[in-house]
Amino acid sequence: MNRKLSIILVLALAVAASCTAQKTPQNKLSLDKQFVDEQLQDAGKQIKYLASQTKPEEIPTTFSKGKHVNWGTSWWCSGFYPGTVLYLYEYTKDPELLAEAKEKLNYLEKEKHNTTTHDLGFMLYCSFGNALRIVGDSTKNTEVLLTGAESLATRYKDITKTIRSWDGGKNWDGQPWTYPVIIDNMMNLEFLTQASKLSGNPKFKEIAISHANTTLKNHFRKDFSSYHVVDYNDKDGGIVGKKTAQGAFDESAWARGQAWAFYGYTMMYRETGDKSYLDQARGIANFYLNHPNLPADLIPYWDMDQNKLDANSKYYTQKDLRDVSTAAVMASALIELAQYTKGAESANYLSKAEVMLKSMASKPYKADYKEAGGYILKHSVGSIPHKTEVDVPLTYADYYYVEALLRYNRLLNNQPAIL
Repeated sequence: MNRKLSIILVLALAVAASCTAQKTPQNKLSLDKQFVDEQLQDAGKQIKYLASQTKPEEIPTTFSKGKHVNWGTSWWCSGFYPGTVLYLYEYTKDPELLAEAKEKLNYLEKEKHNTTTHDLGFMLYCSFGNALRIVGDSTKNTEVLLTGAESLATRYKDITKTIRSWDGGKNWDGQPWTYPVIIDNMMNLEFLTQASKLSGNPKFKEIAISHANTTLKNHFRKDFSSYHVVDYNDKDGGIVGKKTAQGAFDESAWARGQAWAFYGYTMMYRETGDKSYLDQARGIANFYLNHPNLPADLIPYWDMDQNKLDANSKYYTQKDLRDVSTAAVMASALIELAQYTKGAESANYLSKAEVMLKSMASKPYKADYKEAGGYILKHSVGSIPHKTEVDVPLTYADYYYVEALLRYNRLLNNQPAIL
């Protein structure tokens, strides 16, 4: 790609972004700049400590039993750490953070060719997408993003009108998956919508819309809660079953799954203007925020139906664990949804996000300096059924917490929450 074309593509992205920009803040803000600045400065200091504990070729994932756990670049979380570092560089302008981010991106770049995962949005858009917006370097970052989008598009099948999530594996009944699609996949659609803006090729956005529409039709119950997994028949597009892989039971509302759905449809409304997506996001928010089992500090239990677990359940001993990562995702998306709604509804979304931010910035959730191995937040849950990352800090909790703070800071500066 020549320099002239790269400049044209970046300008096109900027123009497209301006077309979907939200209105400036309409609600009274209860958090002040001192609070936000303190949290972001603390986060930057903490992440620099984490960087000092990490080898150049490692990408942090969690900290467990006194040890750092760093998965490889092909792990679905690999884009969050460099993305968090880039977010904090954006705010602090600390050159050490930029150098750290660039070093990790060099190791991550090869995943643009990875066609074995649906998580390339997490892996590449949270990292290289932020790099393109914050730093520029348009030729390299654009190429990585467009190559990665092509890789992700290979997992779309027109028969099911969805992007396949997993290859292989079995559900908890011991039956092999046929064509599983998880609600998490809504989070990878922003990558595709942006790829269409960058390339001028509508196919990426068309895939995103098709996937979002099919998920809207098949993944949700009447109360707007979401199943975790919908398994499709890849021969005729029919539904084989609706299951969970990380929730308490198939019919439960796994907490982070609800957050993925909420964030995804809020984003899809931004990118398309389709009111059905806005209505879906509002419905999910209403289900979540009014759930009788949501604690007063708005940091949810790992499953919103965990109170239904009896003493005979294999997950009973884990039933009161909180999941900070869910709250971080919800807070960020609530700040955005508040920009698309009006009056008391908008004010409610924003005030709930403020409660979440205050909770996460306080004990027992916020780590002290050098505590928790250098992660910003504690007490997240990866997957209780898999017995992995249970009640630990998680890289994606940090990412969405910092994102939420930056979105809120833009409101304080009388700017749209989403740039």
